[in-house]
Amino acid sequence: MGFQQHGNGQVGFSGIPLGAKNKYKRMNSELPEDYDDVLHQEARRNTTRKYVTACAIFASLNNVLLGYDVGVMSGAVIFIKEDLKISEVKEEFLVGILSIVSLLGSLGGGRTSDIIGRKWTMALAAVVFQIGAIIMTLAPSFSVLMIGRLLAGIGIGFGGMISPIYIAEISPNTTRGSLTTFPEIFINLGILLGYVSNYAFSGFSAHINWRIMLADGIFPSVFIAFALFIIPESPRWLVMQNRIEEARSVLLKTNENEKEVEERLKEIQHAAGFSNSAKPVWHELLFPSPSLRRMLITGIGIQCFQQISGIDATVYYSPKIFKAAGIEDNSKLLAATVAVGVIKTLVILVAIILIDKLGATLSLFGEGSFVIALAIVLVCGNVAFFSVGLGPVCWVLTSEIFPLRVRAQASALGAVGNRVCSGLVAMSFLSVSHAITVAGTFFLFAAISSLAIVFVYMLVPETKGKSLEQIELMFQNEQERQGSEVELGDVEQLVQNKTVLTN
Repeated sequence: MGFQQHGNGQVGFSGIPLGAKNKYKRMNSELPEDYDDVLHQEARRNTTRKYVTACAIFASLNNVLLGYDVGVMSGAVIFIKEDLKISEVKEEFLVGILSIVSLLGSLGGGRTSDIIGRKWTMALAAVVFQIGAIIMTLAPSFSVLMIGRLLAGIGIGFGGMISPIYIAEISPNTTRGSLTTFPEIFINLGILLGYVSNYAFSGFSAHINWRIMLADGIFPSVFIAFALFIIPESPRWLVMQNRIEEARSVLLKTNENEKEVEERLKEIQHAAGFSNSAKPVWHELLFPSPSLRRMLITGIGIQCFQQISGIDATVYYSPKIFKAAGIEDNSKLLAATVAVGVIKTLVILVAIILIDKLGATLSLFGEGSFVIALAIVLVCGNVAFFSVGLGPVCWVLTSEIFPLRVRAQASALGAVGNRVCSGLVAMSFLSVSHAITVAGTFFLFAAISSLAIVFVYMLVPETKGKSLEQIELMFQNEQERQGSEVELGDVEQLVQNKTVLTN
């Protein structure tokens, strides 16, 4: 077998030509001319997704604090009540006051994030929570414990409302929905860690164990300090501060398609241009335009429904629910809550895929050892359906639908509604369950959940795959469409009246 040189400059075996029409021509000639560009784009896409995901994870660390406090207090309050000799009314107040006070942080967080930025507002939240956690850990009395609880609530209010906004503002359109569920995922992770801490330290004396449980909540704040050196500032906030080059730099890191960066930057600049309006933000929120009014009703409404469906009653008082079902030993009670935390955390991961699904119901029925198992299964079912629906969706929605110029403060109003409803549920559950039984209380929550389904069907739009600026236009166009229908109806009526007069 010999090599031969052919007129086209290619060499074949034993005279086999390697012309353009021969099936033996070189394999690399079949690759498209832009193959290197495709590889480069794929590598950039993978790098961008990893970077944005890391930013979303670090931004969600503040939500671990909220989840941990909710989870740990459900067990710690058992031993606080024993150690500090507090009444059931004080127990309700201790549990629920954090949600009420966190509304102060939520209200202040919106304005603060507009001034110092989304990133440093998250840092401030962690510092305030740390101070509160330290005071609670060292509290010698109920009064001092409440002071620490108040500070922790303010810190949680700051962090809870800003994390979804930050993630929504740095995420590409294609992955924003799933990434904005991260704060809810980390709340659930925090709840689970709180439950595990309760079980792990329940064997210590009542004077020591609840202090260790509360002190453990300080550690996530350390990771938040580290995160500040990694995550960038929100590009949309940078544009509002006229720091265009910095915003472009962040968009280059967080957008999968480099060619879309300039287009996205122009959209943000156009949206931010409305910020120069003579009307202050508070005036727009108090006297909203028709489209903004619909956004506020949708955003605040879904936040309130999230809490009045009763999820915090389930999470805070699951030990009491299990005790009512027949579990007496404290260690077994806390072990059962760990099962709830595991289910809640695992199911929230499904929300990344099924972000638009809703549903949460709970019924209690039966007696004896059977009801203990049934109670655990149904409580787990309650938190599971919440975690795949209302739990993550409301934060995704409120971080997306508001215009850039009012986004932080409008989202803060939604968070205030969320925290107020959470506090009311937490502070009234014991009293209501005594009046109408635990089963009756959860039937009431089921009825409220049914109303939430109607609310979502009537008012909540689909935002999947749209940029934040496109979602704003969608609300405006919907209002214009409704206005056009009214005008068309008026014209038809005038034509009918004229016809009648002519006849």
